[in-house]
Amino acid sequence: MGQKITIDSATLINKALEIIEAKWLFNLDSTQIEVIIHPESIVHSLVEFCDGSVIAQMGVPDMKVPIQFALTYPYRENGNVESLDLAKLGSLNFRKPDIDKFPAIRLGYEVVEKGGTMGATLNAANEIAVQAFLERKIKFTDITKTVEHVMKKHNFIKDPTLHDIMNADENARKETKKCLS
Repeated sequence: MGQKITIDSATLINKALEIIEAKWLFNLDSTQIEVIIHPESIVHSLVEFCDGSVIAQMGVPDMKVPIQFALTYPYRENGNVESLDLAKLGSLNFRKPDIDKFPAIRLGYEVVEKGGTMGATLNAANEIAVQAFLERKIKFTDITKTVEHVMKKHNFIKDPTLHDIMNADENARKETKKCLS
């Protein structure tokens, strides 16, 4: 999937971003969004309805399918990935994440609760921190710590304009670089 996405998956920043996406795509508040760890990467999302029923979107762990669907929407074309064989897989496992080990999840919820320019700040700080890690300038464990530090120093704007969001991104990048130098 690429170095950055692999790092984001390992820090669980990808989950923080998915928390933010769920909030905005489905108009949810933070109490309606739950992160669970699923090592097999077969279940890509679960939606629980008010009657208690749950629908899962499942597939092989390959980004070809969602990319193809994005390109061909609203149609579904024949795919070029193997079929999902649940019998061969045998079982699916789920567990709650350890927020102490993976504080990025907490940061995602913080962005959802505060809104405003926090999302741009988290994303920009993460991009710079991940690049610093890939360049071997910081340790893996410093990535999320750096993002959190920049979020704490951020000059938050609750109802930003596009200009405010772009400035938040630029300022977060500058602050992250300053923090890492």
